[in-house]
Amino acid sequence: MRFARHLAIIVLVVLLAACAGRQPPSGLVEIAASGEQWTGVAVSHEGRLFVSYPLWGNMKASSVREVLPGGTTRPYPDDAWNEWDPSLPPDQHFVCAQSLFVDADDHLWVLDPANPRFEGVVAGGPKLVEIDLATNQALRTVGFGPEIAPPDSYLNDVRVDTARETAYLTDSGAGALVVVDLATGASRRLLENNSSTKAEDITLTIEGKPWLRPDGTRPQIHADGLALTADGEYLYYQALTGHTLYRIATRWLRDETLTPRALGGKVEYVDNLGAADAILFGPKGNLYLTAIEENGIKQYTPAGRVRMVAQSPALQWPDSLALGPDGWLYVTTSRIHLGFSGPGPYRLFKFKPQL
Repeated sequence: MRFARHLAIIVLVVLLAACAGRQPPSGLVEIAASGEQWTGVAVSHEGRLFVSYPLWGNMKASSVREVLPGGTTRPYPDDAWNEWDPSLPPDQHFVCAQSLFVDADDHLWVLDPANPRFEGVVAGGPKLVEIDLATNQALRTVGFGPEIAPPDSYLNDVRVDTARETAYLTDSGAGALVVVDLATGASRRLLENNSSTKAEDITLTIEGKPWLRPDGTRPQIHADGLALTADGEYLYYQALTGHTLYRIATRWLRDETLTPRALGGKVEYVDNLGAADAILFGPKGNLYLTAIEENGIKQYTPAGRVRMVAQSPALQWPDSLALGPDGWLYVTTSRIHLGFSGPGPYRLFKFKPQL
């Protein structure tokens, strides 16, 4: 009897472990998967989902796509915007669509660094495109010349403050912030000589291995993720190759009278939270960060407490974050450590964050 009881307990434990293995890890729910590498994700006020595929590696084309029920996708806003070859006008087509953001007016913003395969910026290509989701039409395009997007730049992420008619961008290629006056279309490149926008002297470890280029050198990715507080008063940002989170009051970024040195003096150290690709403010003022070295997503509370709110081997390089109208957080995996346009699948998950 004792042996039978022990055997039954062992079998039960094994069955429970097997069942647990089939459950969504950390509450993750897979929405879609792709054979091509995506990065950006955005969710409309009505729950429409959008993803971006920058032109890296041997991908067929760069594009912005809407994710349909069931996980299929379609070019957005149309085929023409998503058609690109060097014979076409780069200001009228997505060259290398990197990031997406839905603003308070339910408009989709597409940031295109126009640096395909990291081979250099295509002249006339860097731009920020605003799309009205009600009509599925592009409303305006803000172009960036070489003074804002120099040849080695890679405009990476975007946040839009509709109340102040201002957009904030990061440049992860050369290291800087860009501030766009949406009322006039004028742009300024800021903090390009400040250490807060530069990569740190570290080597990231992804899934137990040092992240190195094929030639053995360390990637140095500068200012990447950024997040705007709900009141628009502070902009948080961080280099991808770095562990330090910074912030600056947005009033200083909009103050054109400040010298570069004076503006640099307004930058504030926040915390050392590890490497993050994306950062995003969610409910109750909590900041969420993709923890690329830990296959997870962290929460940083207004009180400065840090906890892992989602973690799974399936989160292979959690790339971009978006908050849905129902309170779910959405995250893409881009598997960058396995190469550009390396082996898929690339996944899109959602999960309910702990508050």
